[in-house]
Amino acid sequence: MILLVSIRLKVGPKGQIVIPKVFREAYGIKEGGEVVLEPTDKGLIIRAPIRVDDLIKKIREERKKMNPKRRPKPGELRGISLEDEYEEEWRSEE
Repeated sequence: MILLVSIRLKVGPKGQIVIPKVFREAYGIKEGGEVVLEPTDKGLIIRAPIRVDDLIKKIREERKKMNPKRRPKPGELRGISLEDEYEEEWRSEE
């Protein structure tokens, strides 16, 4: 569920904000859980982290598309952040 509203929040003395219950419930953010804070040119994005099950599913789907006989050469993947690659792919699907 995507909520298409914006809300103004007060920042507490330690830089804390309270995410309203309706947003926490809609995005599966639980007490003691984690959120991801992403800086962008337009401001900050607060989102729920990608669930491990969803990431595994996405990796398996991508793996099916790949040529199973071709394996990366040593050092070929150096400097590539797989987490960043998948986050970019997920953001483009939203």
